[in-house]
Amino acid sequence: MARVTVSIGSNIEREHHVLACLDALEESFGRLAVSRIFESEPVGFEDGRNFYNLVVAFESERSVGELQAWCKRLEFAHGRRKDVPKFSPRTLDIDLLTVGALSGEHDGVTLPRGEILHHAFVLQPLAELLPEACHPLTGETYRDHWARFAAGDQRLWPVDFTWRGRRLSAAE
Repeated sequence: MARVTVSIGSNIEREHHVLACLDALEESFGRLAVSRIFESEPVGFEDGRNFYNLVVAFESERSVGELQAWCKRLEFAHGRRKDVPKFSPRTLDIDLLTVGALSGEHDGVTLPRGEILHHAFVLQPLAELLPEACHPLTGETYRDHWARFAAGDQRLWPVDFTWRGRRLSAAE
């Protein structure tokens, strides 16, 4: 079993799609560790709709290719389209961040995902969820990476969010 981490984002019907994604993840993989939910301004998007972002961790024996295919199937089941520009609004975006300590290309997927160290909306929830876990390439903890991270104009803030009666986050 490997610990898998995924980032989840949505800027169309955000709450609906995040809740549905959490339900699907739990149904397929069992117990989840879930970060707080953050609202963030879009990075690289011309459409100004803010995102909800979070990170989820779970245990799985599935291969990287199987995990990636599962994520893509769920995205498309929620209306994700391939025929739109990369930085278009999206109902659901699920990115495979890490699978255990794997690094390099596996089943056509590069691990760990490069966005971990470049986007606050990935690193902050990951650092809060798994502060002592180490990045597979740097060997440093996510907490240490977040402590040195220069967020610049990458603003994000926790929002009130409840899933299955469990409060995941609260607005500050």
